[in-house]
Amino acid sequence: MQADEMEGSMESPTLEFEYGDTDSLMAELSELYSYTEEPEFGLNRECFEEDFRSQVKEQKWIELGVSEQRAYVMRLLDSLEVTNRDKRLKVARAVLYLAQGVFDECDTEEDVLHWSRHNVFLLYDMGTFSALLELLSMEIDNNQACSSAVRKPAISLADSTELRVLLSIMYLMVEMIRVETEDDRPEWRTARETFKTDLGSPLYNGEPFALMLFTMVNKFCSMNAPHFPMKKVLLLLWKTILLTLGGFEELQQMKVGGRECLGLPPLPEDSIKVVRSMRAASPPASAMELIEQQQQQKRGRRSRRTAYVDSLEGDSPFPRKQPLMKQDSLDTYNERDPFKNDDARDEEDDADDVDSGIEGEVDPLDRDVIIQPPPPLPPLRPPTERLAFPKGLPWAPKVREKDIEHFLETSRNKFIGFTLGNDTETLVGLPRPIHESVKTLKQHKYISLSEVQIKREDSLQQCPMTLGEEDVEETPTEILYLGMLPNLSQYVIALLKLLLAAAPTSKAKTDSINILADVLPEEMPITILQSMKLGIDVNRHKEIIFEYVSQHLVFANCIPLILKFFNQNIMSYISAKNSICVLDYPHYVVHEMPELTAESLEAGDSNQFCWRNLFSCINLLRILNKLTKWKHSRTMMLVVFKSAPILKRALKVKQAMMQLYVLKLLKIQTKYLGRQWRKSNMKTMSAIYQKVRHRLNDDWAYGNDIDARPWDFQAEECALRESIEKFNSRRYDKNQNGDFAPVDNCLQSVLGQRVDLPEDFHFNYEMWLEREVFSQPIQWEELLQAQ
Repeated sequence: MQADEMEGSMESPTLEFEYGDTDSLMAELSELYSYTEEPEFGLNRECFEEDFRSQVKEQKWIELGVSEQRAYVMRLLDSLEVTNRDKRLKVARAVLYLAQGVFDECDTEEDVLHWSRHNVFLLYDMGTFSALLELLSMEIDNNQACSSAVRKPAISLADSTELRVLLSIMYLMVEMIRVETEDDRPEWRTARETFKTDLGSPLYNGEPFALMLFTMVNKFCSMNAPHFPMKKVLLLLWKTILLTLGGFEELQQMKVGGRECLGLPPLPEDSIKVVRSMRAASPPASAMELIEQQQQQKRGRRSRRTAYVDSLEGDSPFPRKQPLMKQDSLDTYNERDPFKNDDARDEEDDADDVDSGIEGEVDPLDRDVIIQPPPPLPPLRPPTERLAFPKGLPWAPKVREKDIEHFLETSRNKFIGFTLGNDTETLVGLPRPIHESVKTLKQHKYISLSEVQIKREDSLQQCPMTLGEEDVEETPTEILYLGMLPNLSQYVIALLKLLLAAAPTSKAKTDSINILADVLPEEMPITILQSMKLGIDVNRHKEIIFEYVSQHLVFANCIPLILKFFNQNIMSYISAKNSICVLDYPHYVVHEMPELTAESLEAGDSNQFCWRNLFSCINLLRILNKLTKWKHSRTMMLVVFKSAPILKRALKVKQAMMQLYVLKLLKIQTKYLGRQWRKSNMKTMSAIYQKVRHRLNDDWAYGNDIDARPWDFQAEECALRESIEKFNSRRYDKNQNGDFAPVDNCLQSVLGQRVDLPEDFHFNYEMWLEREVFSQPIQWEELLQAQ
């Protein structure tokens, strides 16, 4: 508790972090390799040099023409098909050295990336990826290696050598081809689109490439293949999905295109741009800060008495120093507190015409601290230099059709005593203010794509014969979902097992999966320096695995798992220094290696935060938001697991996007937390008002909403699950129309059909006829009654 209080008492700096699909290309490439793999860079170079010098005597690789390079790659690919395992591994290492950018012939990190990019597109053009895919499939199905790994008491880096080499080449190819640059050649752009299509299509063993990687994850988590290098598998899976399905920008374009196709009005704003333009706010005060504030109040009262005595003695009663003003507070961002009365604020009303910045405004909790008010003081800076913030709220308000119906239903019951169902047009008998309210609500009505899709699905379920079959477009998303559907729950549970094993708050158990197989060396460290280096490597390894991870999530107990993760000193996790910059690729393979010391390892990098850890936190918060949005049963899970104080501590991270998703999660449960909680957390309530989108009819701040009533949460989840199962059955089950297939009930055509009977039936036909037909009495009365 003391550590948490100390953490809260220190003002954290604003983090200059911009959320995106990935980190920089150099950072993403460096995370592929663990520090334990350092010696393998030299081994890859040696394998290439040995083979290359047997073909080319004098020249370097970068001095060859493209035709000569293609000829050499073709010879390498032929050598990949040899049956000798050791020879095949050496050739694969030579290919990996090419994909790594022939670093021994380069002088700078930029040169390494340039040649890596050039070689990757050359390798792809020569069909290398397909050859690697066959080798990967062989390694996955290598039962001898799997059974050997299961029996081993301790698995190390050596058990996954072949897999790591293959996955590293494939990762470099996917990542280099995925990232677009300004100097891309036209043939490279064409190759990127072809590669994207191939990866998303069921061209590899009748399934998309991502499904093969999901199978590897599932096999590893079921303990059948503990030697699989899971970090590399997950990184490759992540980048494959990102390439084939698209990222943040593509998602926004798909939303815009989908709304146009359905004839819906355009989106009110670009959510990506809005979030990126938001700025972080100071976190709410901790208990220690509140105690200090109370002490300041006491000192303030004493100083007022002193000021009065000084005035009697002829001294100036005005303070020599102005009180410190806490800017960026959660309560004093742009607008005044919406949850406080307008008493004694006439001065503010007069200033409405002026730009409403936070200049000169004091934190509401600090108002009692101010000494006896003096005559008006000059502003801190000239008016022309005042900070200008955008007026209004960052998001356009939204209203659902359901909200308008509920509002009219309540109004009609109140004023005319009956309702008109879902009619939102008839306003007869309602007073003028209700007309104006309905007009305002309709101006901000927003119809989401999901609402239209749900109505369409309901219609298809009710009228399967008249509406006909749905024409499902074969997009990469559809292909991947269809392939994952039979084992979807197993894949999700496997990912959650990895999430739990990599979480910093989880404790190691004997029966938990071992995610460190591809980072532990064959010989354990014997010196303190080696131990420190391995410790940093293990922590970095866990962080990278944790970076990648809705129905199945809920049933797999994902919500408490994510809350368990956030129930830690989140500032320490964000600012973790589990990296050794001089060992990161491509820095390590270009520059001379300095001498490592315990002090240099402890120092870490100079970055303000760890990109991958902050990225992980935001992703997990987004998952929680997607799971709980419009789902009251899941919102109640947040309440039951006491998520409010855990989430509130996460507001200490001064990053706008992370704060936004924390505030969203707090907003949906405020109505369940009670009046006292809302009263004690007015700063947080103000922040929700200022930063989260408004739903005009949502009474979230006062808890009077109809949604706050008790619900049958189990029934709600079961109904949702049933709807999803019906959707999957209707859309993807090939035998879905079996119950509605036409039946031939004509006696002549049925009896006239030829039926193939077994040979022994002809020999025993008379016996069967006697036993089953003639010997059985017919109850004609029962037949008539049955009719």
